[in-house]
Amino acid sequence: MVKKYTFLVNRIKSIGYAFKGAYLLITTEASLKVQFGIGVLMTIAGFYFNLSATEWMIQILTSAIIMALEGVNTAIEEIADFIHPEYHKKIGLIKDFAAGAVFIFSIAAIIVGFIIYYPKVF
Repeated sequence: MVKKYTFLVNRIKSIGYAFKGAYLLITTEASLKVQFGIGVLMTIAGFYFNLSATEWMIQILTSAIIMALEGVNTAIEEIADFIHPEYHKKIGLIKDFAAGAVFIFSIAAIIVGFIIYYPKVF
């Protein structure tokens, strides 16, 4: 018989899995390491340029969304490679779509950074 856990125990376990996933992404995925590093630099810049509360919220959300998208992209790539390890045209297309979504938001993040920091630097 499978042991059933309480709702609270299941939620705590879920949080543990989420922390494990975030840790694995940040420590093993090159693209996420880059995004995390950029996030750290932008946080330092935010303190240096004394961002407003609104600017902080926008910067934090932008950084979080790009890292989350990188995580989803990584998950899609891992699933695709698991399902079809050798090259396949359709799998390549799926991976390109996922990478394209990250790219689109990366461009938006650069624009957001420019809007926040350009007036402060110049």
